[in-house]
Amino acid sequence: MKALMNLLSLKTVPTLFWTAPSTFTIRPPFVSVVFLLLGLVIFGLGHAILFASNLGVSPWMVLSQGITVQTGWSIGWTIVVVSFLVLMFWIPLKQVPGLGTFINFFVVAAVVDVSIKFLPSFDHFLAQSLQALIGIFFIAIGTGVYLIANLGPGPRDGLMTGLQRVTNFPLAYVRNGLEITVVIVGWCIGGTAGIATLTFALFIGPATAIAMQFLNYSFPKP
Repeated sequence: MKALMNLLSLKTVPTLFWTAPSTFTIRPPFVSVVFLLLGLVIFGLGHAILFASNLGVSPWMVLSQGITVQTGWSIGWTIVVVSFLVLMFWIPLKQVPGLGTFINFFVVAAVVDVSIKFLPSFDHFLAQSLQALIGIFFIAIGTGVYLIANLGPGPRDGLMTGLQRVTNFPLAYVRNGLEITVVIVGWCIGGTAGIATLTFALFIGPATAIAMQFLNYSFPKP
């Protein structure tokens, strides 16, 4: 139990050999860009696997669904609006954007769009559950890889790191707090949550922290 608590106590994103010296730069190190893209591809693949499980979408998608129900907007437009609003919360948190912030949408969306066509769908609940867990695992690893590149988080991950810096709570707890709050609000206003949604909300924070701790212990520092 103590070892698990130590894993979950991570408060800052580790600095490894692919970490860029500066987030906001027009000439990032090549290795940082490579790992940024690698992380985003893994991240996008994880979301595609989660979608293919047919057990529920991510909490932020539930929120977007709920807003669509209330406003009549298209789901695509709602996702854009939610992302923009999340970025607005960055301002008081003094969160700095970077290359990763701006290409996050395009890379992840492209990976999901392409890979979802080739992923299997299962009818058996146990197989679907395993698929959802694998998706969450990929999302956690992908998040760790691309955040460590230090080229700018996506809107929601930036909200996590910004709130961590302000509150000094471990990243796992901040992420869980965000996801649980979002899924509750989304469900209350008409979004649809499945068992994979609830599993994601409860475990993505610890999974991301453990993934970054694993990377920190497995790869050399700069």
